Amino acid sequence: MDVGMPSLQTVLAAVAESPGILEYPLIPFGDRALTLLGILKFVSWVVGILVANALLRRVVVQRLLNRTHFEPGLKFSITKIVGYVFVTLGFYVALIVNGVDLSSLAVVAGALGLGVGFGLQNIVANFISGLVLLAERPVAVGDRIEVAGVAGNVTRINLRSTTVVTNDNISIIVPNSDLTSRPVTNWSHGDAKVRVRLPVGVAYGSDVERVRSLLLEVASAHPQVLANPASTVYFDSFGESSLNFELAVWTEAMSRNPRRFRSDLNFAVEHSLREAGIEIPFPQRVVHMRPKD
Repeated sequence: MDVGMPSLQTVLAAVAESPGILEYPLIPFGDRALTLLGILKFVSWVVGILVANALLRRVVVQRLLNRTHFEPGLKFSITKIVGYVFVTLGFYVALIVNGVDLSSLAVVAGALGLGVGFGLQNIVANFISGLVLLAERPVAVGDRIEVAGVAGNVTRINLRSTTVVTNDNISIIVPNSDLTSRPVTNWSHGDAKVRVRLPVGVAYGSDVERVRSLLLEVASAHPQVLANPASTVYFDSFGESSLNFELAVWTEAMSRNPRRFRSDLNFAVEHSLREAGIEIPFPQRVVHMRPKD
C-alpha cells in the first residue's frame, strides 16, 4: 500500500469535490470577504494580463512600428507607453470583474498616499520623470548623453531609471529624476552634427599663417571631419608662454566615439607641427639669483 504524498490530481479532485474550501472566507474586505477562489481568479487575470501585454508589445513593435519610419527611440517610447496603459487598465478591469469594491480601497489609498508623501518621494519623482522621458523624448534609446559626470549611450529607459553604457562597456544606472532636473548634454538630439573646438598653443615667433594652414590641412585630412560646414582656425589669445589658437571642426563622431576623435586630431596636429618645425611650448619660469653683498 502506497502511503506517500498524495498526487496533484488527487488534491485537485478533493478541492473540486469540496467547493466550500474555495468559497471559505479568508480575509474580510469591505462588504465581502476574500476567498481562495477569488485569489485564484485574480491571479489568473494577472497572468493573462501580463501575457497579453507581452504579445501586444511584440505585435506593436514587430508588425506595426517596424513598417513605419520612426526612429528606434520613438518606437521604444511608444511600446513602453502602450504596455503601461494596457497593464493599468487590465488591473482595473481585473479588480472590477472579481467583485472588488474600489471604494473600499479608500483607506488603503490614503495610507499609501501618506507613505508616498514621507518615504517614497524619490521613487515617485523617478516614476513621473520616466513618464516625461517617454512622452517628451529629450533622451531616447541610442542617444549619447552626458549627465552628472556620466557619458555613454542610452540602452534602456524604464520608469524608475535609465541605463547608460559607457565606452568601457560599463552600465551606469541613472535615476530618471537626474535626467529631468539636471543639465543633460545630448550629442544625438535632433542633429548629430556638432562643432568641436581643439585648443592649440605654439611658441612666440612662429609663422601664424603657416600654423593656420597646417591646422586646416589636418582637419581636411581627417575622415570624420565634415567638409560642410567648413573648418575654422581662430587666433584666440596671447598667452604667457604661447600663441593660443583654436581649431573648430564639424563632425558627427561625437555621438559615437568622441574621445577617439579628439585623440586622433591631437595626434595629427602634433605630428604636423613637429614636421613643420613649429614648437609647442610649455610654461617656463626664469629664476634670477642675486649674489649677497
